[in-house]
Amino acid sequence: MRLPDWIKTKSPAGLHTTKQMLRSRGLSTVCEEARCPNIGVCFSKPTATFMILGSRCTRNCGFCSVESASPLPPDDEEPERVALAARDMGLKYVVITSVTRDDLHDGGALQFSRTVMALRELLPAAKIEVLTPDFRGDTAALRTVLESGPDVFSHNVETVPRLYPVVRPQADYERSLGVLDTAKKIAPWIHSKSGLMVGLGETVEEVFSLMRDLLSTACDYLTIGQYLRPSKRNLPVAEYITPASFEKYREAALSMGFRGVASAPLVRSSMDAEEMFSP
Repeated sequence: MRLPDWIKTKSPAGLHTTKQMLRSRGLSTVCEEARCPNIGVCFSKPTATFMILGSRCTRNCGFCSVESASPLPPDDEEPERVALAARDMGLKYVVITSVTRDDLHDGGALQFSRTVMALRELLPAAKIEVLTPDFRGDTAALRTVLESGPDVFSHNVETVPRLYPVVRPQADYERSLGVLDTAKKIAPWIHSKSGLMVGLGETVEEVFSLMRDLLSTACDYLTIGQYLRPSKRNLPVAEYITPASFEKYREAALSMGFRGVASAPLVRSSMDAEEMFSP
């Protein structure tokens, strides 16, 4: 399908400088690994979403370009390197995500916790958002992350339940809802957030139903963006959703009760996260 005129990205000013700094700390970002179209905008600020626990994922989702392979053991020095990089970049809002690590007994929860605590030590005034995998629904793992004290807990449902067998074959929609619901019950003072992609073949009513499901978990924030095929290995785009339709989704979500909604073709779950979050 031909890319529509409304999907455009700015030139990557400052891209090399930010990449060079990240490489000097031996760090990965989801911006690069997932081939995000907004990388030029974010890296020029600079800002980045740090991806911990390596760049190899134990799952193989149809929409994602992150490598699916046997991961390496967690790096004990990684949390400190993330904190140092965030300090070097002068970040006031830090987003931490990871590949899915089903090979680890806690899914990598301890590494999330250690990274949050390292950031608190070096950047005590910074806000911290964690964007986690589902930890296979392990409540103890969730508690480990939440007890480290992030300001925002995020877990993406990614798509409507009907499309899970193709888009997220190793995930489970109800389990992802359960992660958000359990996180809110463990730490109701921590803001919760989720995101989804559209243009994969979902219907408008399915998106509205998903919104209602998220609100049933007391989810605070929602992001909606256009799915863009990162490589020929990934699922094709079923439809390019118009900006007007994204605005209707935004208005509907706000009227349903979400505290904040970002909905536009190039919106991604961690893009402009600082602007969305309001204590």
